[in-house]
Amino acid sequence: MPQPVPGIERPGSFALGARQVRRIGYGAMQLAGDGVFGPPRDRDEALRVLRAAVDGGVNHIDTAQFYGPGVVNELIREELYPYPSDLAIVSKVAARRDAVGRVLPYDEPHQLRAGIEENLTTLGVDRLAAVNLRLMDGAVPDRRFDAQLAALIRAREEGLIEGVGLSNVSQRHLLRAVDQTPIVCVQNLFNVADQRSFDVLQECTDRGIAFVPFCPLGAPGPARARILASPLLTTHAARLAATPAQLALAWLLDLAPNVLLIAGTKTREHLAENLRAGRVELDDTARQELTRAGVR
Repeated sequence: MPQPVPGIERPGSFALGARQVRRIGYGAMQLAGDGVFGPPRDRDEALRVLRAAVDGGVNHIDTAQFYGPGVVNELIREELYPYPSDLAIVSKVAARRDAVGRVLPYDEPHQLRAGIEENLTTLGVDRLAAVNLRLMDGAVPDRRFDAQLAALIRAREEGLIEGVGLSNVSQRHLLRAVDQTPIVCVQNLFNVADQRSFDVLQECTDRGIAFVPFCPLGAPGPARARILASPLLTTHAARLAATPAQLALAWLLDLAPNVLLIAGTKTREHLAENLRAGRVELDDTARQELTRAGVR
């Protein structure tokens, strides 16, 4: 059996519905081509990254049918099927890509059901560990939100998914959802530079719901580069014998025990760096300054 990357076990695990997953997972979005559209530039490396993640102890992979579209799910199936028994594959619905790559809503209840079924087909499974209802519009009316949520509840009742999750939601959305059904995870934008979802994180922590920050290092490109080059992050990273990326991820792990990471990458080198974030120990100075000030 492959041996876990040293250090990955240190953060422990947390419940994702009925499953226990390691707190450092893998987000597969970047395996698609530029702009998360079309095939990867280096298909062989994309497959090697997936294999390295699982061999390194990852048992939580985040994906979506609209990554590519279909490209990322097909890569996951090609490299990892038949899947390890403990591997939790989580997807999301409510968006689609058009012929030129634009992201469009696909969030009518029947479309959400179709999105779940498309994920099952391309991944080659009968059931997903969880599917997130991703809100494309934060101002969605309550009645519409309830109808969307009901589509995922039905899919769970019919055995297509194990758990219902939410993505890109407010605290109000979360509270409305938990009044109707158990929620196994919430996936919101959150990183050291953008901490606007702190209230959602706190609500999830109080309720024992997994909180999964997307873009945990910032969006790929200039935004990420600015975060990782910030003096606040680089100074503390050097002092703690970590890379800036490792410190940014370790800060997230340190916030609460229910935080699950899904940092993504196209290369095995960066994957190994991300997995080793579990070794980084924050001190009070780094913890307080990063949380209070964020990266500017």
